[in-house]
Amino acid sequence: MDRLNKVIEDFEKSVTRLEEAISKTESSINTEDYPFFRDSAIQRFEFTFEIMWKAIKLFLEKEGIICRSPRNCIRELFSTGFISEEDTKKLLFMLEDRNATVHTYKETIAEEIFKKLPLHLNLAKKVLKVIKENTF
Repeated sequence: MDRLNKVIEDFEKSVTRLEEAISKTESSINTEDYPFFRDSAIQRFEFTFEIMWKAIKLFLEKEGIICRSPRNCIRELFSTGFISEEDTKKLLFMLEDRNATVHTYKETIAEEIFKKLPLHLNLAKKVLKVIKENTF
């Protein structure tokens, strides 16, 4: 299996695990376990974002485009016409939330990020679909 296919496979698994983490957290609201599950879901989001941008990077390399950072890779994905301007903006906001996860020791930030996770999950699924449809 080549490197891109392996990363796509890992990305797909990560999306599934993020979806599970969000679901488990939502079912634990108003319990003493909620903060633990919320923080776990945020950590899953971090993993998913990291593998997503690496998948974008490898996908674009296959297209002959070199990018070296998440922001640059997101912009290149838009420039090549694989995603819309609206989705590009959403991905850049997703990147901002990923960068903010280092501050989740602050309850308000953790809550803000967790509330956005379902939207981020849907966007990750969309990126995964674009990459898979244009790779296989």
